[in-house]
Amino acid sequence: MEQAPNVEQIEPNDLTEDQASSELARLADALARANADYHGRDQPKISDADYDALKRRNLAIEQRFPALKRDDSPTEQIGGPLAEGFSKIRHEVRMLSLGNAFDDSDVTEFDARIRKYLGLSDTDALSYTAEPKIDGLSLSLRYEAGRLVSAATRGDGGVGENVTANAKMIANIPQQISGAPDVLEVRGEVYMSHADFAALNKAQEAAGAKVFANPRNAAAGSLRQLDANVTKARPLAFFAYAWGAVSEPLADTQMKAITRLSEMGFQTNPLTRLCKGPAELVAHYADIEVARPDLGYDIDGVVYKVNDLDLQRRLGFRSTTPRWAIAHKFAAELAWTRLEAIEIQVGRTGALSPVARLLPVTVGGVVVSNATLHNEDYIKGIDSKGGEIRGGKDIREGDLVQVYRAGDVIPKVADVDLSQRAADAVPYVFPDLCPECGSAAIREEGDAVRRCTGGVICPAQAVEKLKHFVSRGAFDIDGLGAKQVEAFYHDDQLSVREPADIFTLRQRDAKAMTKLKNRDGWGDTSVGNLFDAIDERRKIPLNRVIFALGIRHVGESAANLFARHFTNWDDFEQAVRDAAPQSGPAWDDLLSIDGVGAVMAASLTQAFAQEAEYASIKRLVDELEVQPVARPATADSPVAGQTVVFTGTLEKMSRAEAKARAEGLGAKVSGSVSAKTDLLVAGPGAGSKATKAASLGIKVIDEDDWLALIGDA
Repeated sequence: MEQAPNVEQIEPNDLTEDQASSELARLADALARANADYHGRDQPKISDADYDALKRRNLAIEQRFPALKRDDSPTEQIGGPLAEGFSKIRHEVRMLSLGNAFDDSDVTEFDARIRKYLGLSDTDALSYTAEPKIDGLSLSLRYEAGRLVSAATRGDGGVGENVTANAKMIANIPQQISGAPDVLEVRGEVYMSHADFAALNKAQEAAGAKVFANPRNAAAGSLRQLDANVTKARPLAFFAYAWGAVSEPLADTQMKAITRLSEMGFQTNPLTRLCKGPAELVAHYADIEVARPDLGYDIDGVVYKVNDLDLQRRLGFRSTTPRWAIAHKFAAELAWTRLEAIEIQVGRTGALSPVARLLPVTVGGVVVSNATLHNEDYIKGIDSKGGEIRGGKDIREGDLVQVYRAGDVIPKVADVDLSQRAADAVPYVFPDLCPECGSAAIREEGDAVRRCTGGVICPAQAVEKLKHFVSRGAFDIDGLGAKQVEAFYHDDQLSVREPADIFTLRQRDAKAMTKLKNRDGWGDTSVGNLFDAIDERRKIPLNRVIFALGIRHVGESAANLFARHFTNWDDFEQAVRDAAPQSGPAWDDLLSIDGVGAVMAASLTQAFAQEAEYASIKRLVDELEVQPVARPATADSPVAGQTVVFTGTLEKMSRAEAKARAEGLGAKVSGSVSAKTDLLVAGPGAGSKATKAASLGIKVIDEDDWLALIGDA
């Protein structure tokens, strides 16, 4: 007699109504006991992951059988769980990251860049705020008519996780404020103090629950709980330091705006200071660094911001960072440990990257067992130009090494204690063959990295390219992550060896479906859902396709630049193929794109010139409907879609400011005059560009006419 299936293992979509009713009762009881164990007795008996899995299963069954939802449903609890995690909130004003400074000269250069962009002299007054950089989780709080209506994490900068119920559980976040604009988004950092972190970990350890690596991870994990009562039980706090959307300005300076936030009831950092230049910024940085051990919470640097908000507006943003702010990071923390082995990893561009396998050691509150060794010259103790580093000390397996975390994040090896080196230790010999495919690993002149020449035949490169292809900024296919594509690559029946193979899985249904259904966690429903998710990504914007190709030097920001310039796949493909000789009009057009240099352009054209790689790209695009990307434009902009060239001396704004203003109005700014140029803005000393424009019949105006045209006169 066939044994009845275990209801707990049946996919929610495959349950009968009776099975679903029984399962909802079981889940309600299990979750109630888990909550009592965790909150009432502080003795959790299941992991956070198992707890979340139960809640996700409960919600999925309720969505499949809404009539069966119980009065005591776990989904009715505060901050109830979502099947795919939190819902999303789109930021009205993007939450960007900051550029970094690591020494005093970087701060001086930051000030110089600001002055050059704004056309200010070294003697013109320019003040900054300096405030501790809290090592926590970024959070945006939206208030309407003085009431807290939503809260979101930074997410990818454009869209964040909806953590409103959880944010309301943080004691020092006001839920009602007065004296505020009708709409106000307050931004800041959620953190946990050292004392509270130690107490939490002690309690967690005592309860046999998860122990956090550092206060930031504890704060992030506590805020992202699917049950807001868990957040309430965690000792979180919030520092306010910025704002997003506002219905009216808070003030005319950064410092006054921060003061106003404090008056509304937000905790702001008392170490924030107004500084008159780089020297004062660096001096305050030194003061904060001295005070750092006694603050009682983690900071990893000091943030500098231009104080005048009108100047902030003029400076604007790069693709991922504001021009008017920078984070001055503290020197990394250090620790000594034993280097047990050196291993080579092969990346998607073929780079052979050495990794130090270390005897685990705590560095800055985090347990470190791996560290980067950069490249073969770093291991030898020389730089890529032949100069010695670390006093000429090479790095050998078995050495006692000093480890630090660059920017308090990436572990690196800083030094070697030669007095502790074993007598039989031998220099490390960097491989000249790829450890994955056996192809020659060569190092081109001027390149610090040795690279595998195997290309598409190298399994390591192929797998890493596939992982990149399905990553968040690329195709981001639901249910198909790095773990799945690696398994599919190594499975002969599924045979996912290149991106196009992902989109032919359904048509190879007989083999793929049978194979997948035999895997743990897969069934008819889940396989069908995967195929549907893949099909949903057949229609995808041009910028995502370009980024997903994983071409060396072409990151997400560069992909956006190319997409906005060419707007559609056919024009992009043709232009890149035409630019293959790396000379001529097509090549010049690539180099005219702001932010694109010769190295990036060469890497792009080489990828399309290699027939095997180009054939793989063509097979992929044949499976897709690549959506065009419009150039940024405003509805009433007089220059939207036009190509503008600036030449000569501009007297009322710097060249960089004029360029940024034009691009913000939807124009394309080129560095050279051609038949595609629509408008030349000529200042004194225009020279040959003005002559060429006149010969081509291109409209030429002066700076005053330009300002009048765009409404800035």
